[in-house]
Amino acid sequence: MHEVSIAEGLLATAVNECKKSGYGKIEKVSIKIGKASGVMPEALLFAFDAMKPDTIASEAVLDIEEVPLAGICLYCEKNFETEDSYLLCCPHCESSSFRVISGRELDITELEVF
Repeated sequence: MHEVSIAEGLLATAVNECKKSGYGKIEKVSIKIGKASGVMPEALLFAFDAMKPDTIASEAVLDIEEVPLAGICLYCEKNFETEDSYLLCCPHCESSSFRVISGRELDITELEVF
């Protein structure tokens, strides 16, 4: 379960940024996770909640926004989006030549601190 190491990294980054900016407590960590990132949101939330006690994020909420997989077909040049976590071909023309433009994200987007 690589979500444990991801949660550890998210928590460490949030704590470091909070302390560096002179704040003492984290209330919320907002992140974006792409459907094709390979990260299971429920497992990440569980790992985050298990690691946050005894830190300045002990009462923090992890807010997860899932980003759908989206791309552009290099053959028919149409944009597309899917809720699936993988894509084998363009849903419009079935070409296997496409470029993924979103859905692989794993970003901290906001920290609520005080």
